[in-house]
Amino acid sequence: MSGRRPVRDGLLVGNLETGEAVGLAGARCRACGEATLGRNLLCPNCGSEDVEPLALSAKGKVWTYTVVRYPPPGDYKGADPFRPFALGLVELPDGLRVLAPLACAPEEVRIGMDVVFQPRVRPDGVVQFEYALASEGTAQ
Repeated sequence: MSGRRPVRDGLLVGNLETGEAVGLAGARCRACGEATLGRNLLCPNCGSEDVEPLALSAKGKVWTYTVVRYPPPGDYKGADPFRPFALGLVELPDGLRVLAPLACAPEEVRIGMDVVFQPRVRPDGVVQFEYALASEGTAQ
């Protein structure tokens, strides 16, 4: 399959075509140490231009979560018919939290559970991401 593209520019690293070494891109400010999601040229904390790329960890812990029981408004690209899913705030060891779908049944989710990043390709070629239970996911 060709023409794969990230759900947001600057968000993912790795080879989207093959799925090899796909992970979350980040940045760390050399001046204040702030870690951010995605590629950044300026630190949102202190405004410094002294930022470096950071490959974010594939492993994290569920900090909190909610269950989405109704389809989001707009051009929803999820399952049809809609199925409720867990949306988690995943704490990474890099010093930030990432909001993402959790690839498990909502009743399986627990605060503090270990999860692992995994890319997911939509039928239209857009590469998104989610977190799977650590025992089921594959570290990137």
